[in-house]
Amino acid sequence: MSTTSVDTKICDYCLGTGYFQLLLGGSETCTCCEGTGEKREKQ
Repeated sequence: MSTTSVDTKICDYCLGTGYFQLLLGGSETCTCCEGTGEKREKQ
């Protein structure tokens, strides 16, 4: 029996926040998780 599921875990790059704080102020959306804060495991 095999099951297919998408495991969602905290993104390693933005640590689940969905964005990066920039040094000069402001923030930028994380390109790895596209702002969701979660990474998806490839099936």
